[in-house]
Amino acid sequence: MSKRTHIRLTVGAQRFNHRIAGLAFRDGHVLVHRAVHEPFWTFPGGTAEIGETSEGTLKREMMEELGLNVTVSRLLWTVENFFHYEQRDWHELGFYYLMEIPPEFPFRPHEIVHRVEDGDNHLEFKWVAATRTALTALDIPPYFIAQEIENLPAAPRHLVWRDGNLDD
Repeated sequence: MSKRTHIRLTVGAQRFNHRIAGLAFRDGHVLVHRAVHEPFWTFPGGTAEIGETSEGTLKREMMEELGLNVTVSRLLWTVENFFHYEQRDWHELGFYYLMEIPPEFPFRPHEIVHRVEDGDNHLEFKWVAATRTALTALDIPPYFIAQEIENLPAAPRHLVWRDGNLDD
């Protein structure tokens, strides 16, 4: 991997991160991923690079992680999320987009459908039912998305959210 300038700032035990993620749906399911060392799942994406648009970040991350060109659709949420994770206090600015994944990407609900090594992270991807119950059970931050997954906003929403302690 090339050396990059990510939009991430660490000061003591505090960290600021600019994260871009996408929600891809297929047959009533949404694609999620996790770093295998983490206890929770989240929506695929990554940290923006300086000089890169949020749409460009999502396309780059999906090419790196899935080897696919995705179509980035509309912005769903802009989220200022505050949480504690890995013994740090995080302030994350997140952009969450609707995205389309090409049909050749595997669809086998409830199984790991893709694995990749991304730097120090070993990532795994799977499809999960796009329901409040399923996302809540799987522990997917930011947690407000589980409440809205069955009724996506018609226009972009801005939220200030506090996910709390993710180390628990």
